[in-house]
Amino acid sequence: MEGGNSPNLQLQQLPLATAAVSVQPHTDSFSYKENLIGALLAIFGHLVISIALNLQKYSHIRLAGSKDPRAYFKTKTWWCGLFLLVLGELGVFSSYAFAPLSLIVPLSAVSVIASAIIGIIFIKEKWKPKDFLRRYVLSFVGCGLAIVGTYLLITFGPNSHEKMTGENITRHLVSWPFLLYMLVEIVIFCLLLYFYKEKNANYIVVILLLVALLGSMTVVTVKAVAGMIVVSIQGNLQLDYPIFYIMLVCMIATATFQAAFLAQASQLYDSSQIASVGYILSTTAAVTAGATFYLDFTGEDVLHICMFALGCLIAFLGVFLITRNRKKAVPFEPYISMDAMPGMQNMHDKGIAVQPDLKASFSYGALENNDNMPEIYTPATLPIVQEQHGSKGVSAPPYRVLEHSKKE
Repeated sequence: MEGGNSPNLQLQQLPLATAAVSVQPHTDSFSYKENLIGALLAIFGHLVISIALNLQKYSHIRLAGSKDPRAYFKTKTWWCGLFLLVLGELGVFSSYAFAPLSLIVPLSAVSVIASAIIGIIFIKEKWKPKDFLRRYVLSFVGCGLAIVGTYLLITFGPNSHEKMTGENITRHLVSWPFLLYMLVEIVIFCLLLYFYKEKNANYIVVILLLVALLGSMTVVTVKAVAGMIVVSIQGNLQLDYPIFYIMLVCMIATATFQAAFLAQASQLYDSSQIASVGYILSTTAAVTAGATFYLDFTGEDVLHICMFALGCLIAFLGVFLITRNRKKAVPFEPYISMDAMPGMQNMHDKGIAVQPDLKASFSYGALENNDNMPEIYTPATLPIVQEQHGSKGVSAPPYRVLEHSKKE
């Protein structure tokens, strides 16, 4: 009896097993569809952001080169750029709700590619074909590598999807991998901030590492906020969870401090260096944070992980080549530096050249208005010897002698 019943049992279990297998490809195709939607939204957002920034830059350059007395915010070009900038940021923000964090962050290379192409298309200088190719060969190679890296990122990106509910985000927030990651990040951030503030370590790697560490927390909170908003729109309200507002406050705070450090870096270094080094450091930190907080690479095989890492490296190399070819901006110096004159010693102890302060006035030397300056900065006036002029017995009006004492 047992031998006769075993084939029947096998035939009864076969449809169930087949049904269980047929559900899995549908789930995978749906998750890949979400990945594609998120990637397309991110690419669209970065393209629009690049166009918007170049439009606003064009508006400023056009006003500076003309006699138009209008301010930049009164031009249609600047407002068009602002509208496209907001649209692009919304596209990037919404992409975090569909695709994993580790997939969306490296796609910011699209903005570098778009900026390079726009710069080449709208260049005003005339070049011969050979000179043009020789000059922009690095940009062409970099764009090609960045496109190949972006394709590998989308193809072999992580495929983990999870509903961004308040319970799930809270569970990830108190998990021991993320708490350990946060401890290490806080220690590194405090050490870098100490060397930057106290030891005056104004190296580009130090500043951009601070930006990258803050940016990793920014993208983690952005994905949480965007995901909870999308889940709320779908019908499951998540805005009544306190974790939503905690993530919102952290997102605004980290983005603000990140912008402050970027502004300081832009004052010290060239924008091309900031773009290349910042992209590499920020992407590495953000992918690490996404893999730790959201467990993006859980269940992925070794081949997908290695191909994703290869795509990141190719994109890094492409961005480096694109930004390496950019011209360095030469600052305009309206006055001659005393250090550049042979045989002229510097009058300051700290090696600062003798130059008039442009913020105080536009005059130079004795024509500078020093009425509101402290007495220590007022120049000493030499005594004037009064002389008699004119005919005998007629004295000229006395000169007014100014006496100044210079405090030590």
